Amino acid sequence: MSKILLQYIISKQHHKYRRVFPEYDNLCEEYASLGLSPKERMTRRFELFCSLEKPVLLGDEKICFLRTVEKLPDCLTEAEWKDIKSKHFIHELGYMSNLSPDYESAVRDGLMSKYDDADEYGKRTLDAIFSLTDRYRQEAERQGKTELVRILSRVPKYGAETFYEALQSFRIIHYSLWLEGNYHNTVGRFDKYMYPYLKADLDSGRLTQDEAQELLEDFFISFNKDSDLYTGVQQGDNGQSMVLGGIDSDGRSVFNILSEMCLKASRNLMLIDPKINLRVDKDTPIEIFKLGSQLTKAGLGFPQYSNDDVVIEGLMKLGYEERDARDYVVAACWEFIIPGVGADVANIGALSFPKIIDISLHKHLASCDTFESFLVKVKEELKAECDRICSNIKDLWFVPSPFMNIMMRGGIYEGNKYNNFGIHGTGIATAADSLAAIEKHMYHDRNISAEKLITAVDSDFEKENDILPLLRYGSPKMGNNDDAADSKAIELLNCFSDSLKGKVNCRGGIYRAGTGSAMYYLWHASEIGVSPDGRRRGEPFGANFSPSLFVKIKGPISVIKSFTKPDLRKTINGGPLTLEFSNSMFSSDESIEKIASFVKAYITMGGHQIQLNAVNSELLRDAQLHPERHGQLVVRVWGWSAYFVELDREYQDHVISRNQYTV
Repeated sequence: MSKILLQYIISKQHHKYRRVFPEYDNLCEEYASLGLSPKERMTRRFELFCSLEKPVLLGDEKICFLRTVEKLPDCLTEAEWKDIKSKHFIHELGYMSNLSPDYESAVRDGLMSKYDDADEYGKRTLDAIFSLTDRYRQEAERQGKTELVRILSRVPKYGAETFYEALQSFRIIHYSLWLEGNYHNTVGRFDKYMYPYLKADLDSGRLTQDEAQELLEDFFISFNKDSDLYTGVQQGDNGQSMVLGGIDSDGRSVFNILSEMCLKASRNLMLIDPKINLRVDKDTPIEIFKLGSQLTKAGLGFPQYSNDDVVIEGLMKLGYEERDARDYVVAACWEFIIPGVGADVANIGALSFPKIIDISLHKHLASCDTFESFLVKVKEELKAECDRICSNIKDLWFVPSPFMNIMMRGGIYEGNKYNNFGIHGTGIATAADSLAAIEKHMYHDRNISAEKLITAVDSDFEKENDILPLLRYGSPKMGNNDDAADSKAIELLNCFSDSLKGKVNCRGGIYRAGTGSAMYYLWHASEIGVSPDGRRRGEPFGANFSPSLFVKIKGPISVIKSFTKPDLRKTINGGPLTLEFSNSMFSSDESIEKIASFVKAYITMGGHQIQLNAVNSELLRDAQLHPERHGQLVVRVWGWSAYFVELDREYQDHVISRNQYTV
């Protein structure tokens, strides 16, 4: 690793090369006046901005390509978007995202191998990439960088033959996808498709392992050069997720020396990208969990773990072929998608479990004589909400992406082999705890009436405030291995999954239920005010699949016992159990062993995903007061990691307020 290059990127000195082109701010108006098709617009814009990019080689960097054009103008006018939205369902920004391109064949065979089968827009896009690469080659030649000249003469036009060439080819392809306007472009199964190049170089003596590690770390730095231009809801939410380990299509373990080198690279660099995801199963050796725990100790908020035993079976139950299911990766955060052939829109909607409870509370509770009859009404409302969400998603439309079309086997314009839609399920613990509180106090102990509960909820406990302690602290809570609460989560998640069964989306795919929350742990919480579990107005839900923030938890073991009771194969859109551990937990080798054993236990017990944060609340609060002192402080937010000081205050506060565990 070049410490000079790393510091150069951390201090953002490379931003001095960035330029803005205000003369193109209204490019969409010009395109509209010419009556250009969306494909033509995307192609012209890509050709233009490739031509505007200025080749820059930073010091002693080995992996090149740097964004110098700061802003991409929209391809469509506001009036055009309004018209399109009146006829179609538009997901997020309307541009393609959360896909896992077929990097493997592109790096192996070269982009020229795709030229003949590309349409006219694809051919022009490839020509623009080749032209920009050639200008980088000329700049390398001017600077006397002979090895880089040789590499850029080959890739990405032709297939890579060495590890160095493969890394540089990937960088150019990944860079080009962003420059085209796609976002949340994932990295896929990096150690699977890159390992053959590393092995060949090590076996032949072309590279030593130390030299390969240095190349890899330079490559990892490249993900962070332009990542501030690739933002989602918050800085860091950019989807540059890398998957390591797991099994291949024949059931053999993929984890290899490159997997270990990637974990080491992340630990050495302490950068937020790429975000590491480990595929594991019940038979994964404890040593791999220890390696992952060492990275957690570093404080990056990853790796995130996914359980092959649960995920693969869950995907197959939804109709994915076994070969494809075994090849799964994660999308930007955690959703499961298939590289090269998956056109799933894995985050197309979200269902709020607490909202269902709130609706049922006000509509049905007073008329239900038994908890069982109330639960029937809750399930009816949940099913109705699923029906409403799905019925609103019609005629999905994306701005066409000529380069992404090339990068997906069989194209992407009209979808691909898998065209399924994922629905998040948010606030599961809040909802389960609310049901448990209602069952206990209204139907079992009979110390709270329906009228009294509704009055308290509607007034944020300003009225009937004597019941707040009963609901908040005197009721069963999910995370304490209490069936009174955990059984309610099972009921809700099963109903969620069952309510989506048989529904066919507008692209001929199905709907997938999930346990992720994304940013909805704030958004959905603000929609309903108070919850019957004692959650006050303004308090957010727990992130993803995790206990409520204010709950007094017995310990992390009780949490995993609670959160592995549901059959998570039924909610396989993804959504990890998200836990914070005090960073003091990682002070010894023994603690690393404990964390590794803890994660393995969750996997063995049937958990589908888990992610851990190593945090220090005192340090985080100091960072809020003195951000200038903590520029590199990293935390896990919901499915991605970010620099704490770059987050909005509400996201910072949520991380601080989460339960912190020790084992």
